[in-house]
Amino acid sequence: MHRTLARSLLVAGLAPLLVAARPAHRPAAAHPHTRTYYVAVDEIPWNYAPSGMNRITGKPFSEADNIAVGGGPDRVGLIFIKAVYREYTDSTFKTLKERPPEWQHLGILGPLLRAEVGDTIRVIFRNNGRFPYSMHPHGLFYDKASEGADYADGTAAGAPHGVVQPGGTTTYIWPVPERAGPAMGDQSSVLWMYHSHVAEDADMNTGLVGPIIVTARGQARPDGSPKDVDREIVAGFLEFDENLSPYFDENIKKYVANAAAVKKAPPGFFFDPFYASNLRESINGFVFGNGPMFTMKKGERVRWYLFSDANFQVHAPHWHGNTVVAMHIRTDVISLTTMAMAVADMVPDDPGIWLFHCHVGPHLAFGMEALYDVKER
Repeated sequence: MHRTLARSLLVAGLAPLLVAARPAHRPAAAHPHTRTYYVAVDEIPWNYAPSGMNRITGKPFSEADNIAVGGGPDRVGLIFIKAVYREYTDSTFKTLKERPPEWQHLGILGPLLRAEVGDTIRVIFRNNGRFPYSMHPHGLFYDKASEGADYADGTAAGAPHGVVQPGGTTTYIWPVPERAGPAMGDQSSVLWMYHSHVAEDADMNTGLVGPIIVTARGQARPDGSPKDVDREIVAGFLEFDENLSPYFDENIKKYVANAAAVKKAPPGFFFDPFYASNLRESINGFVFGNGPMFTMKKGERVRWYLFSDANFQVHAPHWHGNTVVAMHIRTDVISLTTMAMAVADMVPDDPGIWLFHCHVGPHLAFGMEALYDVKER
């Protein structure tokens, strides 16, 4: 019966409806898990270019680079106070959980959350920041108490929405149903993201965003990673508008040598030199190749998960040296609009260190570029 239904839908041009039909006959997960994470918002100083140089050219910042990184006595520069998500080992939130070497490239991103379809993600969340924050997941199932956003939704006054005041703690419960996993034609895993959704513009621009990877039912290893992939990479094409950060005034006082001379421009006034000097076109929070290099081996099955943030923008991630399969085509450039999420599969065949960057001209000029290394096996 299901084959007949599928054939009829295909003929009718309604193949997407198969996504809704599949759960009725798909096998249950062999061992559904509740995967628990301990995540806190922490306020930290973040350096967009910790080497203090342009790692793409291998040289000190040029005059043009200095415009992009805010060099000068009346500019904030490379370091900003930011709020970020960090993972801890348990509910005491005393010991940070160390990231393994293969995930150091996540940079400013929050911890990677994983699940297989049929699992449940449980997050114990603590707000160590000075402002109300939350965690709002894309794609997953949640009730109002685990949504992480507060608005006039018809629920009772005072009902919890998952927004956490400074010093507070809550628990988010996010089941992972079939519609949160790969659809027909997708790879064996898909990318979602989570972010704070209290003052969304301010929250994301200060750094509160992270990845979720969901693997298809029956196709995951015990840790939730897809069985048919050797190496996974997450790359966030993130334009941080520090002018919108709730810590902006503090950053001016702390990092601008001549803070008294600063005249802030109105929000969104991009053509003001001071405003533009506080835009950071980053990959995972790093500019001009300053993040840990993405690494892989020739012939490995490498899956790239790409996404963008909430600012008014479009990105064009481009790989030099190798190609990917994304959105059912062979390519070396894909497009990301605001809050887009994409998956690209690569089997690298050309060893060497290669450029990986946004092909949008102003973003490239402002340092939205990185390097990836394909090693011989």
